[in-house]
Amino acid sequence: MTAALTNAPGSALADTLDQKLRAGFKNGELPGLHGAVIDLGKRRLAEIYFPGKDERWGSPIGERQHGPDTLHDLRSVTKSVVGLLYGIALAEGKVPAPSEPLYAQFPDYPDLMAEPGRDRILVAHALSMQMGLEWNEDLPYSDPRNSEIGMERASDRYRYVLEQPIREAPGQSWIYSGGAVALLGRLIEIGTGMSLDAYARHTLFEPLGISHFEWVRGADGTPSAASGLRLTLPDLAKIGHLVAQDGRYDGKQVVPKAWIEESVTPRADVTEGTRYGYLWYIAGRPKAPLAIAVGNGGQRLTVQPEHDFVVAAFVGRYNDPLSWQTSLKVTLDYAAPAAKALLSRQQP
Repeated sequence: MTAALTNAPGSALADTLDQKLRAGFKNGELPGLHGAVIDLGKRRLAEIYFPGKDERWGSPIGERQHGPDTLHDLRSVTKSVVGLLYGIALAEGKVPAPSEPLYAQFPDYPDLMAEPGRDRILVAHALSMQMGLEWNEDLPYSDPRNSEIGMERASDRYRYVLEQPIREAPGQSWIYSGGAVALLGRLIEIGTGMSLDAYARHTLFEPLGISHFEWVRGADGTPSAASGLRLTLPDLAKIGHLVAQDGRYDGKQVVPKAWIEESVTPRADVTEGTRYGYLWYIAGRPKAPLAIAVGNGGQRLTVQPEHDFVVAAFVGRYNDPLSWQTSLKVTLDYAAPAAKALLSRQQP
């Protein structure tokens, strides 16, 4: 994948799908949609933006006229980006392998390391959200009982995560946890000697030509590994192409191919038809899987490596339990049929 795209906005192909998306938005089929980018290989099938109320990591910032240069919360799509960073740092020998015990990497908490059962939790269990610790993010993120909010308000976010009661043996089931990603972000910072955002800029964003971003920091000054990244929509699409191309972008291997393969290898069941790898959701046919990253409010990045098919969408339905419907509808009802039609015309 190169930075250059054919069928940029203004072409007949892009205009057709743009018009369909505009009509869908006008008809109320895509509530809260802030923007969508749909690519098939080097062809941009659509790029569209809508005005709407927005937030910056939970703080309202009012009505925004969204566009290609507008920074937008990724929320939990941030987790999947951290997963890519972990793979880069692992290849550099700066973070522990997935097979290493997790608590041993945090020697500042010897009391926790000594508790029975915690020695069985591996780095891999954090990467796949199977640590077996109590964690609840089903509550609204305005509720202090939400575990991520509790972590952000704690005097020591890492102790907060590591001291959570053991619910079950590690590896038994998937327990969604922003705390797991906070620990992984900390391992990256310890191993590289850089803040998470600085390391991301140097190893991931600069190779992709991403210069405009923000990584929101918590009250303790730490970049939120679970949900704090803000990117533009075209730049999020670049990350999708990176994954589709086995970690390569513009002829350069940015993330090791082996790590991409590890990341999209199913390791835990989430729902029927959806599994989880290393900080990426996995769906679709086993021989042609989809790699998916999702975030509060309806943020979504869908990647089908088989055809280098990438759909990135921003939505402003924060804390709405049905927010996922808007970006999923963009993918299933608009993007997928357009890509399928184009691919069928290309077949001999």
